[in-house]
Amino acid sequence: QVQMVESGGGLVQAGGSLRLSCTAPGLSFADYNMGWFRQAPGKEREAVSCMSWTGETTYYTDSVKGRFTVSRDNAKVTVYLQMNSLKPEDTARYFCGQVAIGHGYCYASQVRTSWGPGTQVTVSS
Repeated sequence: QVQMVESGGGLVQAGGSLRLSCTAPGLSFADYNMGWFRQAPGKEREAVSCMSWTGETTYYTDSVKGRFTVSRDNAKVTVYLQMNSLKPEDTARYFCGQVAIGHGYCYASQVRTSWGPGTQVTVSS
């Protein structure tokens, strides 16, 4: 398994934006379904947004619909999460990894990838 590397987090005021990036050194995940997860203190890790390897299927948890956009650049072997209109409740550590995805669901299914250190997103009110 290859450990993912996430970046792009930071401290932002409510209403602001951040763009997270995720890559896996030495691994081409062009044909893997990939997703973003987050974990806030005292809470379980949850799937935030996922995309199939073709890009045809996407998943968003209800709380981020209309605000977050997942994308991928397979040539650059990078998955992105554009986060707009951020809210204090979006504060969490964000991770990416391989997923299983279908219409209405997404969950971690890490066969070739493993959790990286994540990137911290803090939204102040």
